[in-house]
Amino acid sequence: MEITGAKLFADCLVKQGVEYIFGIPGAKIDALFDALIDTPIKVITCHHEQNAAFIAGAIGRITGKPGVVLVTSGPGISNLLTGLLTATTEGDPIVAIGGNVSRSMKLKESHQSTQNVRLTEAATKKSMEITSADNIPEVVANAFRLATLPRSGAVFISIPQDLLTDKVQTQPLGALAEVQLGACSKTNIEKAAKLINAAKKPALLLGLEASRPKVTAAIRKLLEKTKISTVSTYQAAGVISRDLLDCFVGRVGLFKNQPGDKLLDDADLVIAIGYSTVEYDPEVWNEGKSKVIIHIDYKMANIHSAYIPTVENIGDIKMTLNEISSRLDERKEILNKVAVQELQKELLEKIHIGADYSGPLMHPLRFIHDLRESIDDEATVISDVGTHYMWLARYFFSYQPHHLLFSNGQQTLGVALPWAIAASMMRPNTKIVSISGDGGFFFSAMELETAVREKLNFIHCIWCDGSYDMVKQQQLMKYKREAAVEFGEIDHIKFAESFGAKGFRVNHSDEFLPILNEAFSTEGPTIIEIPIDYSDNAELFKIFKTETGN
Repeated sequence: MEITGAKLFADCLVKQGVEYIFGIPGAKIDALFDALIDTPIKVITCHHEQNAAFIAGAIGRITGKPGVVLVTSGPGISNLLTGLLTATTEGDPIVAIGGNVSRSMKLKESHQSTQNVRLTEAATKKSMEITSADNIPEVVANAFRLATLPRSGAVFISIPQDLLTDKVQTQPLGALAEVQLGACSKTNIEKAAKLINAAKKPALLLGLEASRPKVTAAIRKLLEKTKISTVSTYQAAGVISRDLLDCFVGRVGLFKNQPGDKLLDDADLVIAIGYSTVEYDPEVWNEGKSKVIIHIDYKMANIHSAYIPTVENIGDIKMTLNEISSRLDERKEILNKVAVQELQKELLEKIHIGADYSGPLMHPLRFIHDLRESIDDEATVISDVGTHYMWLARYFFSYQPHHLLFSNGQQTLGVALPWAIAASMMRPNTKIVSISGDGGFFFSAMELETAVREKLNFIHCIWCDGSYDMVKQQQLMKYKREAAVEFGEIDHIKFAESFGAKGFRVNHSDEFLPILNEAFSTEGPTIIEIPIDYSDNAELFKIFKTETGN
């Protein structure tokens, strides 16, 4: 039986198990939007293609399955780029689909004609254009496989308008079996185990791939047998459970001034698990270029002069860790226990003083204290990018992977609200809290209408100081003055209400916890405007010297 290319494409997406598609329609892709009406897939209209990609990327991160975004040609494609680049850099699977002009118009100047593949290939794992409607099933199946193959990322499919109306008799392909990798070579496993057993001050450095559920389970199993001091990047938040906090010295990233940085400085062996150098430049944490490094990942290391592994363990991380663990000495106490406890004390004392701050402006540590008091471990907390991101990354503890979300590779402004939409869809019966500055909020604030329309429940907190503060702080450090970082006052409550959302304003830090609890009992998305005390922000950017004194 003949069907159109659009019908075939829609059926292929159903076969891949797609439940939601996010995007904005247009003439070059409207046949596919029309075909999706007759499928069980729910299409959610967004207000900007970039935000549609952000939502899809967060679904990919939370579920491990590709989020799907569908847009029209020209600016519809170019508006995707930031979202696709963020996903690819940070390991979030997306399949993005974009329309194009018909094949007969491809080499002519025409309305919304764009070289889609060339435009998107730098932001994706792979970008391809379908040239025959008969090839739709293979292209879609390969896109979904590639998007999830470690390291996950975005895959883009371009389809010319005329292919969607072509008649075909091709059948859709179902979801294919997950690609299974094996453990790394026995030789390298034994080398790694020997180095770990011989080390006096080993340290685990957990990266973004450590937050895959199977990898998290393997890391926890290893630490239950062999206690090793541990730090993580921002994207590995939640890998260390409450039961293993005696191993944990906090998160590291950006500026070298954390207890975890001191641990890395003192380590004679760094075991990097699922770590990408994009998360925290090795030139910062290994400035002396003297560390013995074991690299455990799905892919080979991206070599820096400060990141040259002694042993590379390439393969399935879970299987590799289990093999290494079976060869490690059992150890119920950390080798450098006294030093680790001192560093933990330094970190925890900083967190605990948050309860003591009070005043008309809310101190970041008071916010973190009150937020932690109001949620359980199943809650999802989402950070945009800005100075608040640094406070949360350092001092807000999370105990489940992918329950504290950051954009750590591209540090992309505007992700928090779209990611909250994704989290509230995937985890509808849990508490969802997203946080942005008043600068980053308006990169994606229009999607508040999407959240209202979809009746989603989450709280979005806006730390307000009237500037792009993270940029300002670095300008002050470098130049002793600021440039182009201030903007005017905004009434976020009226803004929220104009979309049909509820808004609250915190006029004193003691009001925040009661307002937060009221917001949790409010139906629909809620905005909380919080005048913030950024007087201690300069300490976030201080850098201490390395062990070499440089």
